[in-house]
Amino acid sequence: MKRRTLFGVACLLAVALMGIARVSAAEKVDTDPKQQLPKPDGKPADMTKPVQVFILLGQSNMVGMGKIAGGEGSLENAVKNKNKYPYLVDDAGNWSERKDVRNVRVMSGKGGMQLFNNEWMTIKGGTMGPEYGIGHPLGNAIDAPVMILKSCIGNRCLGWDLLPPGSEPYEFDGKMNMGYRGTKENPKGNGEKPGELYAGWEYDIDVENAKKVLADLAKYYPGATKYEVAGFFFWQGEKDCGNTAWAQRYELNLVNFIKALRKDFDAPNAKFVLATLGEATKGSGGNGGKVLEAHLAVDGNNGKYPEFKGNVATVFSNPLSMGGSGNGHYGGNAETYMNVGEAMGKAMAELLKK
Repeated sequence: MKRRTLFGVACLLAVALMGIARVSAAEKVDTDPKQQLPKPDGKPADMTKPVQVFILLGQSNMVGMGKIAGGEGSLENAVKNKNKYPYLVDDAGNWSERKDVRNVRVMSGKGGMQLFNNEWMTIKGGTMGPEYGIGHPLGNAIDAPVMILKSCIGNRCLGWDLLPPGSEPYEFDGKMNMGYRGTKENPKGNGEKPGELYAGWEYDIDVENAKKVLADLAKYYPGATKYEVAGFFFWQGEKDCGNTAWAQRYELNLVNFIKALRKDFDAPNAKFVLATLGEATKGSGGNGGKVLEAHLAVDGNNGKYPEFKGNVATVFSNPLSMGGSGNGHYGGNAETYMNVGEAMGKAMAELLKK
């Protein structure tokens, strides 16, 4: 009887240990005080230095679909009831505000560029992307003023909407696919914008909108007179997973995308950090597997692209996700957006050290 009892106790302990082992990497970070970010000190940045600009690009999950207010899955619940991300609130329990990080968000729309955010970094609005998780690690790591500049819109693919300059037309499954600024009538294009819709049209708009902000710097970062584009963040891939041609060309397009952005912003040394789709698991097949392989391939530590060593990093977001898929916006769970954002921000801070 004693042996059976001891065996039963051992089984229960084993099950409990297995449950602990299944705790996600994100949950371990959230509950470890040593790994939590400090609260902002409320001081402004050193304005004698150029603003360090970080441009955020992608599709809907970069735009932001995480819930701020509400019950389970909201940022409010995570911070106030679960005690996660304590740096987001001040000592009085209100949302904290960074005076050294500017949060700017623009988007293409009818009539031109639409402005959604232009304030010191604080929690605002009804939904969020990874910007809060990105902005706080960078604000802590950089003495200079920091601008988080998001320029993107949802439902955009790298294989067409965001197709970068230099992309050539190609044939796939008997069908001709367009190169940058190409159309059905002229797949290669002639370098000029042919109209409202063409291959790479959203790339052009997002880049142009970001440049409009930087051209009027003091409006978006009060008191600033100079800037440097220090880095790019990219979280995208859902739409490309729905098209075999786009998925198979994703790696080539991603490499060209990184190079094109650096050229367009005259920032050859700007760092680049991207995140994989939260539902993507290593070794998976199909179009999703192709996109994941591309995301992982460009990481500078991978070795496939020596020119990216020390300046491109990929965040594998599957352990950081609280569930759901990119197409389903991870159920609106703000913790996924915060976890991925923090990981991206910390990855960028590491690249900047190099």
